Amino acid sequence: MATHPTPPEDRTGRSAVRTLLRLWPYVRPVRLRLFTAAFVAVVASCLGLVIPLVLKWMVDGPVAHRDPGGVWLGALYLLLLGLAEALLFGLRRWLVARPLSHVEARMRADLYGHLQRLPVAFHDRWASGQLLSRGTTDLMLLRMFLAFPLTFLLVNSVTIVVGVVVMLLQDRTLGLVVLGPALPVLLTCVVFEKRYADAARRAQDQVGDLTTVVEESVLGIRVVKGFGRHRSQARAFGELARTLRETELRKSRLLASIWAVIMTLPEVSVGAALVVGAVRVADGQLSAGTLVAFLSTALALRWPVESIGFLLAMSQEAATATERYFEVLDAEPEEPGGSPAAAAGRPRSPGAARPQGTGPARTGEAGAPRSGDAHAGASARPARGAGPRDVPRPGAGAGRGDGLRFERVRFRHPDAPPGSPPILDGVDLHVRSGESMALVGATGSGKTTLTALVPRLYEVTSGRITLDGEDITAMPREELRARVAVAFEEPTLFSASVGENVLMGAGDRAGAAELDRALAVAQADFVHALPQGAGTRVGEQGLSLSGGQRQRVALARAVVGSPRFLVLDDPLSALDVHTEAAVEAALRQVLAGTTALIVAHRPSTVLLADRVALLSGGRIAAVGTHHELLRGNPEYAHLMSGEQEDAR
Repeated sequence: MATHPTPPEDRTGRSAVRTLLRLWPYVRPVRLRLFTAAFVAVVASCLGLVIPLVLKWMVDGPVAHRDPGGVWLGALYLLLLGLAEALLFGLRRWLVARPLSHVEARMRADLYGHLQRLPVAFHDRWASGQLLSRGTTDLMLLRMFLAFPLTFLLVNSVTIVVGVVVMLLQDRTLGLVVLGPALPVLLTCVVFEKRYADAARRAQDQVGDLTTVVEESVLGIRVVKGFGRHRSQARAFGELARTLRETELRKSRLLASIWAVIMTLPEVSVGAALVVGAVRVADGQLSAGTLVAFLSTALALRWPVESIGFLLAMSQEAATATERYFEVLDAEPEEPGGSPAAAAGRPRSPGAARPQGTGPARTGEAGAPRSGDAHAGASARPARGAGPRDVPRPGAGAGRGDGLRFERVRFRHPDAPPGSPPILDGVDLHVRSGESMALVGATGSGKTTLTALVPRLYEVTSGRITLDGEDITAMPREELRARVAVAFEEPTLFSASVGENVLMGAGDRAGAAELDRALAVAQADFVHALPQGAGTRVGEQGLSLSGGQRQRVALARAVVGSPRFLVLDDPLSALDVHTEAAVEAALRQVLAGTTALIVAHRPSTVLLADRVALLSGGRIAAVGTHHELLRGNPEYAHLMSGEQEDAR
């Protein structure tokens, strides 16, 4: 299970400030309000430093001269200063609340949108819990950081500098006494920052792992209950929870250690300043009012100094959250458009035009057009009204009618170990326009991978795939996926109505008529018996439906838009014999008007196709009709005989 691409211990030279600066594009639209809030907070904090000066005036003035009126006046000044400070801090909170909620919403929307554009290979590597935690917990940490620590790191720094200057102006000797612990505190903060950063990153990654386990347990609850594995799942969850607990305790120990230093050393220095100041007041070298003002200023700086610990901690957590967020955003998305120049420059093998196992004699037998005009009329197919699938792309008509071609297609996963053999190695195959081709092979031979290359869910390593003579890399992905409809062996349904799930495969103009036609083709008439018919919500992953029902809904989604090209990955595997026969009968009508590549395991599914291609060893080993291959290819005969035995 992939969790995160870069473990904490592998990152060196990491700068929290440089990482946090990546948030600037999101903060920039609301920078005026944030800067205003920071300025208001600085003013409010500095007002707090005026209070010791008022106390000095009161002690050395009205109190020393026994002037009750002056004391009441000083009390009024203190009250007004306190109210002003409270109002300014309230204004600061009001200034940041609304804009930061917009920042968080925009970041979450950008993350979700980027996830939709990332290639399937990215999602194969990443655990879903890690992505969920980045879109929830990490963004919550960033909002909290922008709302509080970011402002108060600036405010408290300014307050400390101004307070130190005020104390030095009041009495230099006492000021130097209080500044004594500054160097040890600074060194402690530097050490703390590095250690806490590693612990914070580890904790956030472990939250992602824990989220993954919870999600898998919920989605797989039927398997967990069916096999009585709730105790083992609970143990796995408990182990991860204990690991996370240990990491959180380490963070707490680190925070406690810096707080111990930050709180103890300043308190000792203030105590020393009190003793030295009292001695100097007794000797007449210092006024009582000055000592009171100095100590009041030192105590006013107590909160800004003590807050350094948890402000640094929250900043490090925000930095690791930012790092985790941009790990996803930095991943290269699929290019929305094609690259004609790149496609034109792609090397083409001289013998790529003729698939393996399709000599002239065989072409004469199996390559003839089917009865009727399906093949001949493919280049003049009438326009359909189902949606954007039917809108021909300007300039694409030159090769129209050539069908689907694989030319020397080679594929290996980009993150596969060096030296590992490719999954597909030199695949040559031609599915003629209007023809249906069954793809047969042993388990693990690469059938599903080959079908995933057509809509560019994966990119070919070398070679090329063409639709009606046009390289699929030269056309925009949106147009490619409008031409090609797919149905996967494992049907995925969304938490929406049945109708909404089906119509995802059609254009905006598809309506009730297209929906009913697709349900009829997929033999999904059970939909009309649901409580709200096609408007019935199927729940998460469609678990309220049986496996066969989900597969029929997914098949209806594939055919609802009347696609020109159809790719089906064993679409009937979950159906019973009688339903399969009914679906096959209806599916033949759809296949008569489209170019189809069908992954098949059952002989009954193979018989839907005009021809069959045998995939073996990463190559197309033979192409012919079912009966030709059954008679002349031992490997194919063995595969089909195994299927027949399974069927019995």
